[in-house]
Amino acid sequence: MIRRICASILCALLLVPALAGAESAPLVDDRGVAIANQTPQRVVSLYGSYAEAWTQAGGALVGATEDAVSERGMDLGKAQIIGTTKEPNLELVLALDPDLVILSLDIAAQVGAAEVLEAAGVPCAAFRVDAWQDYARMMDVFTTLTGRRDLYDGLIPPMQSAIEEIIANAQAQEAPSVLLLRAYSTGVKAKGADNLAGVMLRDLGCVNIADRQNSLLEELTLEAIVAGDPDFVLISVMGGDEEAALAVVEDTLGQNPAWQGLRAVQAGHVYVLDRELFHYKPNARWAESYACLYELLFAA
Repeated sequence: MIRRICASILCALLLVPALAGAESAPLVDDRGVAIANQTPQRVVSLYGSYAEAWTQAGGALVGATEDAVSERGMDLGKAQIIGTTKEPNLELVLALDPDLVILSLDIAAQVGAAEVLEAAGVPCAAFRVDAWQDYARMMDVFTTLTGRRDLYDGLIPPMQSAIEEIIANAQAQEAPSVLLLRAYSTGVKAKGADNLAGVMLRDLGCVNIADRQNSLLEELTLEAIVAGDPDFVLISVMGGDEEAALAVVEDTLGQNPAWQGLRAVQAGHVYVLDRELFHYKPNARWAESYACLYELLFAA
């Protein structure tokens, strides 16, 4: 049986020193490109997660991609929708006369967009967020630009403290083995430490059988899964049709007697991960994501 898991209540948080360096240090994005240390007034984000992060840092937007609304649930007010993450409308972006465009290095179309925009004289800041430390670093830049270091201090040190405490508690226990799957409406794949959930599992000390058996990353086979016989199966759903994606998992794996004999299946330890915590960038909820995995894998 596949069960769904919800966000967990976090333990009390203890403050620790912030990750940020001195505010006078030069600001750079994740390409190493310098960012002018002055508050931009007309900001456009080509990625919904970073649009949300910019507002969490006290900034305002004049433009954002549609995923800011469809995935992040943001109220953009008068800000203009300027296309999608993979197909941003650069004419609309330029028409907004931005003094900063925020982009994702994980999306090829945005890497190309940065080149076009910078050639047109538009300052760009590009980031890659694959772990909570990446988010903290990006928020360091954002809150420096907005002048709202109080927002950084109120968010990042407590988040760091909570995550480090969760990791320490997890690593003090026996490590469970896990199969991490990403399900689509057209297929299902095993994932290693190359996505958000995989990074968190690694941090917690879990044994991801796909990291131990590289063949699983290339081709998902029941033989390899049975050989790994994980304690838990975690499913991350990609795309808008969750029901169709889970049906693919059932058709591809679930009906096979070998799957039914897995330790995780026998124990009822097959779970669908909350997409807001494990598929989309968690942003301010990174500690919540770690707490959710801890309670699922270690606290039972």
